[in-house]
Amino acid sequence: MELPRTTSAKDAADLRAQVLELMPALRAFGRSLTRNRTEADDLVQETLLKALSNIDKFDPGTNLRAWLFTILRNTYYTEIRKRRRESDGISTLSQQDSNMGPGQEWSVTLRSLKEALELLPSDQREALVLVGAAGLSYEEAAEVCGCALGTIKSRVNRARAKLLVLMGANETADVVEGDALALSAARS
Repeated sequence: MELPRTTSAKDAADLRAQVLELMPALRAFGRSLTRNRTEADDLVQETLLKALSNIDKFDPGTNLRAWLFTILRNTYYTEIRKRRRESDGISTLSQQDSNMGPGQEWSVTLRSLKEALELLPSDQREALVLVGAAGLSYEEAAEVCGCALGTIKSRVNRARAKLLVLMGANETADVVEGDALALSAARS
C-alpha cells in the first residue's frame, strides 16, 4: 500500500518512523487484549494494514498514537464478535501464554500480575493497560476507548486499587518501586 500522492517523502518517512516507534506499545496493548503473543502480533499486523488502507482518513498533525490504538481496539472487538457468532457465544480468542523468560522471582511476580489483570473487568483492564503500560495520557486513553476523561480516570483508579488488593500489597512498601501499574495507586 502506498501513501496518498499528496504526502511528501519526508512526511512518509516521518510517519513510518512514528509507526515504528509505536510498535512495541501496540504489541503490548494487543497482548493485554488477546493474552497471546501470536494473536497480538496478528492483531497489530491487521491494525497496520487497516491504518495503511485508511491513511487518507488520518489528519496529519493529529494524534497518530490514539488513532492506531483505536484501530487496534476496534479490530480486536470486531474479531471477538465475529468469533462469538461463529462459535455460538463461546469466545476462544484468548489463551494463556505461559512463556516466561525472566528469573524465577520476576516470573512469579509477572505471573501474579498477569493473573490479577485477568481478574479485572475488561474495561478497567483496558484503561489500566493503556495508561499504565502503553503510556497513553488519560485524554488519549479516553479517545481510544470512546468515553469521557473522568470515566478513564475512574477505571484506572479502580483497576489499580483492585490490583493492589489482588496482589496482596497492603502497604506502599509492598509495591515495587517504579512499577508503572501500581505505584501511583499506592500513593493516592
